[in-house]
Amino acid sequence: MQQTVSFDLELIRRYDKAGPRYTSYPTAVEFDEKFNPDSYRKQVEISNQRGGPLSLYFHLPFCDTVCFYCACNKIITKNRKHAEPYLANLHKEIIMQAALFDPTRVVEQLHWGGGTPTFISHDQMRELMTVTRQHFNLADDSNGEFSIEIDPREADAATIAVLREIGFNRISLGVQDFNPRVQKAVNRIQSEEETVAVIDAARANGFRSVSLDLIYGLPLQTTASFSETLDKIIDIYPDRISVFNYAHLPERFKVQRQMRDQDMPSPSVKLDILQRSIDKLTAAGYVYIGMDHFAKPDDELAIAQRENNLYRNFQGYSTHSECDLIGFGITSIGSVGDSYSQNKRTLQEYATSINNNELPVFRGITLDADDKVRRKVITKLICHFSLDIVAIEKELNINFADYFADVYPQLDRFSKDKLLKYDAGSITILPAGHLLIRTICMVFDRYIQQKDSQRFSKVI
Repeated sequence: MQQTVSFDLELIRRYDKAGPRYTSYPTAVEFDEKFNPDSYRKQVEISNQRGGPLSLYFHLPFCDTVCFYCACNKIITKNRKHAEPYLANLHKEIIMQAALFDPTRVVEQLHWGGGTPTFISHDQMRELMTVTRQHFNLADDSNGEFSIEIDPREADAATIAVLREIGFNRISLGVQDFNPRVQKAVNRIQSEEETVAVIDAARANGFRSVSLDLIYGLPLQTTASFSETLDKIIDIYPDRISVFNYAHLPERFKVQRQMRDQDMPSPSVKLDILQRSIDKLTAAGYVYIGMDHFAKPDDELAIAQRENNLYRNFQGYSTHSECDLIGFGITSIGSVGDSYSQNKRTLQEYATSINNNELPVFRGITLDADDKVRRKVITKLICHFSLDIVAIEKELNINFADYFADVYPQLDRFSKDKLLKYDAGSITILPAGHLLIRTICMVFDRYIQQKDSQRFSKVI
């Protein structure tokens, strides 16, 4: 495939609409509370019959301070003791979940997200990983992909050494922007020096991959100031870089009201920042993976994309398409069997379920045959910018032109605008369509075609 991206301002303005990020299909807005713990158990049975490796996600929601842009499910507290009962319940959930799954299945992927996972103490980190290993069959270090999200303000060299000791081999760091004025405006004061110190410690301790997250569209950002941050990031030379679009939705997320509307960059400035980011990162040798992700050419994501093995799940792009994902902790989402499911959202609801020896699943969805067809098509397009129609027809036993007859007029429109080209055997997304891949995928989304898409952020 052609791993390039073309920045066409006129097309972006025409097609930049609200839409899903497609970390799942159907997306989480389709989850229903009719899906309950019994529904989940039935899906685990299907999963065990199929076998295969597992992936584990742990949500650690605590943060010492609030970042004004954050839309995650989080708990802001400076009292570290607040994590103790939550971790105790998390240990119990591990035991309950492990009892459902075939113990011979190997965990090839594990991720701690937040919140701030490094909010908890070193001993609590060791204990959580110990309990996990006691009840799940974790792959060895050479075969397992074990990652953690890190706030450099909540970690030092000793913390990084502990994380490597207990089995983590990949880290993801939130940077967002190095500019001091922007940091003050979003209430995240984080020096370049403390960020680099954590990265140096990770490399010294043998972590296999370092990923950095940036956000464009934050208050007081300019193209010039963000360009300076990009230069510093390129000097650091992480394995992966994400450049996320900030969605300012203060009517939905109260914390975002702490930022002044008049400080937000205009849509044209945001587009300038995005274009500068693409130009700088590709000039520095990074491969555009898709949406907001870049990677070194020898990174596993870039290799998987070239070999047509890339996948997408709730953690973003992944090389482990065959793994069923188990979610632990409040608000975590899992993908097991033919379903998606989500845990309860509050500490109290979660604790009540655990104390009653009940799985904390409160909603989800069981995929029907149509969901599976559309998920396959959307995943192929969003991961590889191409679709082998002949192979899809053979695999899914459908006539593509008949099945998606209503989509072809929209494909014609995309084709005329040179976002893609297609014939009876394939669809290929052209460089001008790479940034707009979410918009293209939306025409295959049965749910989005039936309702208002304003619950989502703009694609760019």
